[in-house]
Amino acid sequence: MAELEAALERLGGVDPHSLGDGETVQALMRCEARLGALATRAVASFDTGRSWEADGARTASAWLARRCHLPSSSARRRVRLGRVLRHLPVAEAAWLAGEVGEAQVAALARCRTPATEEAMAEDEEALVGEAKRLGFESFLRKLAYWNQYHDPDGTEKDAKEGRDARRLHLSQSWAGMWFGDLVLDPLDGAALATVLGRIEGELFDADWAEARSRLGEAATTADLARTPAQRRADALVEMARRAVAVPAGARRPEPLFTVLVDYESFAGRICELANGSVVSPASLVRWLDQAWVERVVFDGPSRVIDVGVARRLFDGATRRAVQVRDRKCFHDYCDEGPERCQVDHIEPWSAGGATVAANGRLACAHHNRARHRRP
Repeated sequence: MAELEAALERLGGVDPHSLGDGETVQALMRCEARLGALATRAVASFDTGRSWEADGARTASAWLARRCHLPSSSARRRVRLGRVLRHLPVAEAAWLAGEVGEAQVAALARCRTPATEEAMAEDEEALVGEAKRLGFESFLRKLAYWNQYHDPDGTEKDAKEGRDARRLHLSQSWAGMWFGDLVLDPLDGAALATVLGRIEGELFDADWAEARSRLGEAATTADLARTPAQRRADALVEMARRAVAVPAGARRPEPLFTVLVDYESFAGRICELANGSVVSPASLVRWLDQAWVERVVFDGPSRVIDVGVARRLFDGATRRAVQVRDRKCFHDYCDEGPERCQVDHIEPWSAGGATVAANGRLACAHHNRARHRRP
């Protein structure tokens, strides 16, 4: 421990500007993960040894919260993770090596329940391999599907509890201000966020145009008339105003279910929203009587069967095929969803690239522009 403290002292004295390259940041994050694993292993041993009783503490987490100045919730979470880690030797080894972080290990621990412990023992090595290979959000989706497969009843129970937990509180203070909080399940939350995001985008465009009219090309986001939080608040009010303006009997928006034929055979199960949230099959049932259903047929891991090539722009079924297949921006460092992405040619149209799904990919506006700025 003295050697470790000395090494940290030496690093602390290094010019911070010399630590700013990507390799150093990655190395430091890896060391942080390894230290977190060692600390959790030590907490687990401390919890089992019960030496915390000598100080009069009622639990190891209470001792940890007081002596290490942690929030009680963080201390309890660390103790729980240490206890589960005894049953996840592969995950613990990968964490100790800095190959995965606490977030991945905690996600695995949450999925280890009485209903899944045998399957977890069999599949732990494969799941840890996915944690090493995938980005965190993609790993969570993979883990959610694993959990659905091995504990379908538990998954549906959790989904029902999430649905039953929905609530909205809105109240007015004595000064006339309004306060509220909101809890929605994944489907209703996505529906609300999608519409709210569209209106917020309109307000952002209006704010940007106003700033440009005042300051010209020198305008930045700091010059906008509203903060993002203010725009969201205004968007919510605008949503209410538009709802009142809708004529009686007007057609309501209807959900679209996309059935991926032959996709599971080579890419695995998929039951998720357009924003990437994994949902349980039963949670979709209440929408079936009002939903439209489309079918997309795959014949390979990245190829959607489609027709027609003589088009300059991706539209119609071909555009939809690319959205269904990719579900996010192509760039490794971007998770922008399909609604906020363009469909870009991989081989440019100007170089003879065809407008077919196999030559298309989702690209957010930033990364679509970036490919034309540099080689």
